[in-house]
Amino acid sequence: MIPLRNLALLFVLLLVGSLAQAHIASNGFLTLKVEGSTLTGAIELAIRDGELAVGLDRDNNGKVTWGELKSSQEALQNYVQGHLRLSGADGPCRLTFAAIEVNDRVDGSYLWLPMTAECGSALKRLFIDYTLLDAEDPSHRGLLTLFANGAAQTAVLGGGAGTRQLELNHVSSWSAFVEYLRAGIWHIWSGIDHLLFLLSLLLPAVLVRRQHRWDAVPIAGPAFLNIVKVVTAFTLAHSITLSLAAFDVIQLPSRLTESVIAASIVIAALNNVFPRVTEGRWRIAFAFGLLHGFGFASVLSEMGLPKGARLISLVAFNLGVEAGQLVVVLAVMPLAYFLRATHFYRRGIMPWGSSAIACLALFWFVQRALL
Repeated sequence: MIPLRNLALLFVLLLVGSLAQAHIASNGFLTLKVEGSTLTGAIELAIRDGELAVGLDRDNNGKVTWGELKSSQEALQNYVQGHLRLSGADGPCRLTFAAIEVNDRVDGSYLWLPMTAECGSALKRLFIDYTLLDAEDPSHRGLLTLFANGAAQTAVLGGGAGTRQLELNHVSSWSAFVEYLRAGIWHIWSGIDHLLFLLSLLLPAVLVRRQHRWDAVPIAGPAFLNIVKVVTAFTLAHSITLSLAAFDVIQLPSRLTESVIAASIVIAALNNVFPRVTEGRWRIAFAFGLLHGFGFASVLSEMGLPKGARLISLVAFNLGVEAGQLVVVLAVMPLAYFLRATHFYRRGIMPWGSSAIACLALFWFVQRALL
């Protein structure tokens, strides 16, 4: 029979392996502008996603050069044509592409494919079928920003959602609310860095620090109160800065924001291994939650807030973030409470799991701040 401590270590090693394979998110960015019967715009895909799709690294040396990108341009265009279908009243639009370019974002370099779509007659309704990376990475989503008739619309595409229909002449506030709600939910679920920060603060919620060791809370009340304090502080803090950033009151450089977010995970996780703050973790949640709000705002800056529905779209996005966050808390914390008194949790998950999270976040910090 495997000793409990070894079982805990095995579990943590599996956790480390799965986290090491994870990236923060796989998002494509599709920007389109309607001009009569013509669509102009571009699609952006992370180079890592381009590698998954068509194999950009021709010499298999782990690096994608500009020459390899240029030689892969036709393959990329064919791939996009096969997995992005734009249609109007006259049927499918005809896609053509300009020369490939590279755009640097905080999470790496992106392929930028400018494109034009001819749709026959003036567009009143647009159908989009987005299946990029469906087979290669089911977590991938396409973030659409569509400009038509002086208004902007957004949508989260992919993930087996099927064909999306967008009305171009009448943009309803309800439609904007639903799309931004979906975007908020997807952003928190795909934003593993935000979730790991919250998880690092919640892991000790079912424990109490006594005589230099972690012990299980005797009843559910204190654990529930700890969870409420941490989640409320994090929610309040990131809601403040998300709103300020969305309305351009305060802006911070993306590289700085993402680097500090990674550092916040390191600090929160190491606090579980070398406790300095035990009863006031909500203060950590609030302080660093302010920075995480700027991270949430980054996806809104990519999508834009539609004129005439800015407030409702912001509220919907934030509600989506909270809903996605709540689902994770409800899924994780009952199990943590059930396991709180076991050596598996107190001697395995707490120190080793937290150490694994800290190591991964340290890697992200170096990647974001220095590379």
